[in-house]
Amino acid sequence: MLKSTSSEDLLGNSSNSGRANVEQILVPVLDSLILMLGVTGHTMVMVILCGRWRRTIRPTGRASQGSVTGTGTDILLVALSAADLLLLSTLPFQTASIAMQEWPFGDFMCRLVSFLGSTCSSASAFTLATLAVSRYLTVVKPDRAYRLFTPCNVSAVAGLLWIPASCLGVPQLVFRSVGTPRQTPDGLTCFAFLSHRDQMIYGLVHFHAAFLFPLVTIAVAYGGIFVFLCRGQHVGRAPQVERYQSKVTQTTAMLVLAFTVCWLPSYGLTLTLLVDKNSGATGASPRYGAFSVFARFMATSSTVMNPILYVLMSQKFRQDILWIFNRKRQRTNITLALSAA
Repeated sequence: MLKSTSSEDLLGNSSNSGRANVEQILVPVLDSLILMLGVTGHTMVMVILCGRWRRTIRPTGRASQGSVTGTGTDILLVALSAADLLLLSTLPFQTASIAMQEWPFGDFMCRLVSFLGSTCSSASAFTLATLAVSRYLTVVKPDRAYRLFTPCNVSAVAGLLWIPASCLGVPQLVFRSVGTPRQTPDGLTCFAFLSHRDQMIYGLVHFHAAFLFPLVTIAVAYGGIFVFLCRGQHVGRAPQVERYQSKVTQTTAMLVLAFTVCWLPSYGLTLTLLVDKNSGATGASPRYGAFSVFARFMATSSTVMNPILYVLMSQKFRQDILWIFNRKRQRTNITLALSAA
């Protein structure tokens, strides 16, 4: 995250102390809200999807074609929630450093938190791209999807996605360090790269690998789905299957749109600062005025968007939530009845 050493920022603000005061108050409040909503939402998503997967497997151990591809999608969604939960675990450290205007957790935690932040955000992007490809195959080539998207295969792919994601995070683990007070006049001491050239190289690689490439993959996949549906090649399928495929595709498309909208300001700010040689090394938070606070908020809010979209877009997901609450209510009533007896 990048800081500004000049007296004026991109938005014309001239008071660094004023921006710092706003960050110290506003960021902890927003981060607390995001942490609460994110942990609650993703925990519920993982419970529902894991329970749904158990219910779709027949007693004989075999599953229908629709349940196999649906289970594959659920596994990827569980992996996405796991990545977001792990990303949320780094949020309290960042919040504390912004509130205190320094990095109090030492060199090791500076490296670890930065590594997890980069790795988890990259894993989320790769998982979304894999979801888009799976939707394309499920809609356009369902027979091939049935053969490929077995639970074992999808689980293996979800795990393998963390290898390139971890590779993108390794430079953070290796090169981040806690700077000296002389290097950090504003007290933000968790640096990423002390060389502007190194910042430029890593920033561009991360942008292309963890944002642009997944986004292009997603666009191509959904473009193929759109063309397929428009050409009417799906004629002959049952109307129920068509409605289900359309609804799942819409939900996944909204997840991708939310990812793009949430992360675009952050990547845009990063690329802008990389062009500016006076931006200095990276600190505990971006320091380029109000837009930096907005970009950070959008990036962190991406971790809570997925559960909200599940509830808004998926009737089946809403039914699963009601099923859980009704089941808990029944258990409570049984417990009260036994206690009264």
